[in-house]
Amino acid sequence: MAIETREATETRGGYVLQGTLLEACSCGVLCPCWIGEDPDGGQCFAFNAYHFDSGSIDGVDVSGLNLVNIVHIPGNVLAPGTWKVVMVVDSHASPEQKDAIVGAYRGKFGGPLADLAGLIGEVKEVRSAKVTHEIVDGKGTMRIDGILEAQMEPYRAADGNITTIRDSLFSTVPGSPAYVGKAALNKVNLPEHGLVWEFSNRNAIQADYKMEFRG
Repeated sequence: MAIETREATETRGGYVLQGTLLEACSCGVLCPCWIGEDPDGGQCFAFNAYHFDSGSIDGVDVSGLNLVNIVHIPGNVLAPGTWKVVMVVDSHASPEQKDAIVGAYRGKFGGPLADLAGLIGEVKEVRSAKVTHEIVDGKGTMRIDGILEAQMEPYRAADGNITTIRDSLFSTVPGSPAYVGKAALNKVNLPEHGLVWEFSNRNAIQADYKMEFRG
């Protein structure tokens, strides 16, 4: 699942981001949201975690940093302005880097990230924290101390190749294939925002992605 790491290409008024996605939610496997159907149980509790192996946003280098969106989706994933989100930005980010990352994922710079941002109705909080985002031998680990803990791995075909979903109606990494997986653990503790859950053996998605918009 490793991808080649390249130097970030500078962009002004746009972005180019390359890295890995770790995602897990309350739905069974496979999450209906990815094909545009209503989530299992009528609502979805999820996190979408982006690591930037290399990246530039509006000319700001964000390589090596992380963003985690902790999300409540109260109905169909594609309903505009409905998601409630807590954004957690890597504590290693400078104020300039933090503003660039949050701006891009709030839709400030257009492109596919603006399309995703159009689904958000409320950003409950933006905070900084240490984020651990690791993939070793295809197995993903996410941790934000006191807030989030997850372990996941992709499904594989009989020949060992990773099971892949392509051309889905919805994606948190538009333009890139995603790997269907299962999270042995998906635990979030943000009681101040009504986001508290612990699930096992539910849906997970991993991806190697590149998202680019030149503005």
